[in-house]
Amino acid sequence: MIEFWEEAFKSKQEMWGSVPTQTAVLSAELFAKNGLKKILIPGIGYGRNATPFLNKGMTVTGIEISETAIHLAERNFGKTLKIHHGSVTDMPVDQAIYDGIFCHALIHLLDENERKKLIADCYNQLATGGLMIFSAITKDASTYGQGTLISTDRYKQFGGVNMFFYDLQSIQQEFGNYGLHHIKTVEENYPFYLIQCIK
Repeated sequence: MIEFWEEAFKSKQEMWGSVPTQTAVLSAELFAKNGLKKILIPGIGYGRNATPFLNKGMTVTGIEISETAIHLAERNFGKTLKIHHGSVTDMPVDQAIYDGIFCHALIHLLDENERKKLIADCYNQLATGGLMIFSAITKDASTYGQGTLISTDRYKQFGGVNMFFYDLQSIQQEFGNYGLHHIKTVEENYPFYLIQCIK
């Protein structure tokens, strides 16, 4: 999958623009309300979703598999962001403990074992009383059921991207043991669940 994202970033550079997602804005507000300061963003891309957290005085560390995206983030943010080059499937990439973890539109790109590992790895790096928030595409998306079925609710789409579509039952199954606290639906380019867990 790294080859897909490298080519996507190279061809379109800042392919989603510079405006942060609504999920990032909402998460930053919640983190600020709870006094969280040290934030981890797995799959940080070129950094657009770091802005709401930085604007609220938080420090942000990211993990990103695409070197092209990291170079774009460095161009836009300088040394404001610390980004580890690597895959979220290889977490932990450091031994730090974070007050908050925000992961947007990434978990549904992983297979079942990778999803379970990512959730557990994030939870293990979360401070007691900390929050982790994942945004994940829902089965209400217009693309659900399109493409080639790989496994239950998982399809190969968009020229080779594998997408798992969540419902409330699969959220409970995967996040139930990790402090699942609240689920909210947010409309971005697709309908997303905003999945909130507290440690």
